[in-house]
This record gives sequence, C-alpha cells and structure tokens, in this order.
Amino acid sequence: MELFSAGSESQLETIRRWIDDSDVYMLILGGRYGSVDPKTSLSYTELEYDYAISKDKPIFAVVITDAAINAKVKVEGKDVIEMEYPKELKFFREKVLTKISSFFADTKDIKLAVHETMADYAKRLDFTGWVSGKELANTSAVLEELARLRQEKEALLTEITQLKIDAAKSTNRPTAKWADEELREVSKILGEIEVSTKAFIKDKTQPANSYSVLTLIAALRDRLITGVANKFDASESDSFLYYNVCPKLEIYELAALEKVSGVQWQRYRLTSKGKALLAFLDKHKAKPAPPPPPAQAASTPTPAPTPAPAATSLRRRSVTKPAGGA
Repeated sequence: MELFSAGSESQLETIRRWIDDSDVYMLILGGRYGSVDPKTSLSYTELEYDYAISKDKPIFAVVITDAAINAKVKVEGKDVIEMEYPKELKFFREKVLTKISSFFADTKDIKLAVHETMADYAKRLDFTGWVSGKELANTSAVLEELARLRQEKEALLTEITQLKIDAAKSTNRPTAKWADEELREVSKILGEIEVSTKAFIKDKTQPANSYSVLTLIAALRDRLITGVANKFDASESDSFLYYNVCPKLEIYELAALEKVSGVQWQRYRLTSKGKALLAFLDKHKAKPAPPPPPAQAASTPTPAPTPAPAATSLRRRSVTKPAGGA
C-alpha cells in the first residue's frame, strides 16, 4: 500500500520501520506502477518490496489478471492502466511472480489468498505479533549481554572478511568457468533491457535518458566492481545503480548483495561471472573503449564496447513522457 507521495523520504523511512516490525509483507499489485522516487527511478511500492526481501521477511503477493485489467479499462477507461512507466511495471511484475504469489480478479480472490497464505505461514513460522509494553519483562541485563555479543560478532565478521580478501589476493586468477556462448547470450539480453533515469544529467529539466543495462555495466565497471551501497548519503547515480540496475544483474548472477558488518547499509558488487562478462566484452571489442566516468560524476555513461557479433548493438535515446500520462 502506497501511503506517501514522491519525495517524502521521511515517510518512506516510517514505512521501512513498519516493515521491520511486521511478521509478513503482503503486496497487492494492480495495473499501475505508482509514484516514482526520483533518486532511484523505482516506484515507492517496489522499494518497499525490495526492502522487505532484503530483511528476509515472509512475502506473498496477489497480482491482478490481464482479464481483470481489460474489464476495468472497458468500464473506467485507460486511467486504470499504467501509461507512463509500462516497462518498469512489466519488470516489477515479472520479479514479483518469481516468488510466492497468486492472481486475483476481484476482492474475493484477495480475501481467499490472505486467508490461505496466512494460515499456512502460521503453521510453519513462529510469528511474534504485536505485544503490549505491559507484557514485557525487565530485560536490561539481557539486552546488555546481547549488545556485547553483537559487538564481538561484528569484530569477528570484520576479521573473517579481511582474511577472505587477503586470501583472494594471494591466489592466482581462476580459470574461466563460463563459455563465450553463454556470455554472448547474456550480453545480448542485457543489451535489450533498457532503464530510464536523469541520474547522469546535470540539467534535471531535460527529459530522462534511456540506457541499456549492458551500456551501464561496461561504462561504470569500476564502481560496480568496488561496489555501490544504499547509504543515506549515496549519490543519485549510486542509488540508481543499487536499486534499478544491480537487481537486474543479480537475476543473471552477475552481481550479488553483500551485508557489511557493523553498518546499516548493504552493498552490491559484481560477481566472478560479472567480471568474466566484462573480460568477454573487452576481448571482443573493436577498439579500446574510452575510460569510464569518475565515481561521483553526474555525467552520461560511456557507451559499452561492441560485444560479439551475436549481441545487439547499443545506443542511448531520450525518453519523452507521453502526453496525458497517468
């Protein structure tokens, strides 16, 4: 449920706190994408959904059927369907349907899905539910011990992470695990997936630009290799990469989400397969590619090098908001 409008970040943080306190996250996905956060180019509803997944919350969704949308259009007109962000809604819908979900045509289907899913979760999961403050015992001693153990755990995790980094640096580069044909197919798919944003445009009054994901991974390789995080003070371009680009790379095992010990934020980095894709692009490029833009520069990404012959050629185009869009 979308309880806030574009730009109200404090309310988004309130929703995240509600999600933290919830036992289950339920999504009702209709025919609209919703208000879009200008910082990430994702709808607030998709940001909520991604946040609940990052917190390992039990999730289920009910998605409106195409037949139900067509029926509503006949009665209420095109205002009930997404006219401004159809590609973003399509990708979000596909992402939702990869997890526990069902379809609905009317409110009866929603009620039935809630009843059946919650009954199943209640049998398998240990829900906390809402507890009154009057029912809580004095737990100060327990909390102090937990805080001490948490600090000890974070110190050990930091040490383990550093040991892994040192071990990786001391080993030789492993033999490639992915055949050129597989990387060629992935590069073709990424070349056909486009995202729109103003993150790389200094003049925000200009229309958003559209880039293929392949263009971005090639042009911004250094930032993706070192990692982009969802820090509160992250740049607009880093936020766009974290929320909009990296989840698409994660689907093809090209990027992975890392939980950094001792902090509240998380980080996406390219996997070995993602680095292998970059090496594949370098291997098949026609001429040396220009260097990628600086890490925090708000400039247009450098076009991707031309991939293998089977890959689709890439270009950037301007995206103009349709007149009279919802």
